[in-house]
Amino acid sequence: MGEWSFLSSLFDALQVHSPMLGRFWLLLMLVFRILILGTVAGDLFEDEQGEFSCNTLQPGCKQVCYDDAFPISQYRFWVFHIVLISTPSLIFLMYAMHHHNKRTMQLSQPRFSQLISNPAREERHLRQLYVINVAFRLVTEVGFLIGQWWLYGFRVEAQFPCSRFPCPYTVDCFVSRPMEKTVFLCFYFAVGVISALSSFAELVYASLKWFRPTGEQPEERVCNCQNLRNLQQEETQ
Repeated sequence: MGEWSFLSSLFDALQVHSPMLGRFWLLLMLVFRILILGTVAGDLFEDEQGEFSCNTLQPGCKQVCYDDAFPISQYRFWVFHIVLISTPSLIFLMYAMHHHNKRTMQLSQPRFSQLISNPAREERHLRQLYVINVAFRLVTEVGFLIGQWWLYGFRVEAQFPCSRFPCPYTVDCFVSRPMEKTVFLCFYFAVGVISALSSFAELVYASLKWFRPTGEQPEERVCNCQNLRNLQQEETQ
């Protein structure tokens, strides 16, 4: 139960500093990527190399043909994608939790310590880090979409001709369950497109909403300085 409480607190921190589009991206990541990849894709791709067969008994031919057909395993490619795209978000969540704990400690200090700190500036710094996180996520999404299209296209062929050494001639190799893998390939690509569009919309929305210039900051700064000056006068008296 302690592990679930820790994860719940991390997601609460993400919801505080992210708009609704960020929560939608989190839903895509948890349900349509991690859950689907860990259940359906795990059973579909776990024996892909073992069931990749070629019509030859030449030693080593099957291995080089499989490497030629799939330079990177689709399953490992998607796992690496999830790890790379989730790491900046987890780092931001841990930083946000540290910031929240630090603010809680400051609130327990005397009133003089509260006035020295600048909550508006700290909140703006957190929002800047979150926007950088979304921008990195968007670039990563687009990069992996291009990489998946370049490596695999949109169809897994049932038959793959191969003539690499040490194959004695052009042999035919066969992929197991090509239709299921084609459906999953297109499904994962569609989820990536939706996630990239969501990240782009979130980046534009957060940039316009959070960093639009307003005239309220100078007045707030004057008010904070005046309160600090009054407190110093009270302590002197």
